Amino acid sequence: MTVIAMLSVAPVVEGSMSEEVAKAVAALDDFDVSYETNPMGTVIEADTIGELLDAVEAAHTAVDGDRVSTFLKIDDKRTSDQRARDKVDAVEKHLGREAKRER
Repeated sequence: MTVIAMLSVAPVVEGSMSEEVAKAVAALDDFDVSYETNPMGTVIEADTIGELLDAVEAAHTAVDGDRVSTFLKIDDKRTSDQRARDKVDAVEKHLGREAKRER
């Protein structure tokens, strides 16, 4: 089983959040998860929901601030072992091209 999640952790502050977001991403390195950061968050893959939630808690607590906002969306497909890349590949197959475009 693979559990896939979209995670966004950020302090509620004025100005740039990148330094604190980097702390959240770096905290994931202490766990047996795969991840890829994009402009809107970080996609995380773990073998179990427990591993995923431990990593998410570490990312959340790594961010300094009086107020921290965390968004978590979990896809726990319990009957198959689909990776995040497989989901993108399926969409691209229907599109007949890559699922991205640059302006």
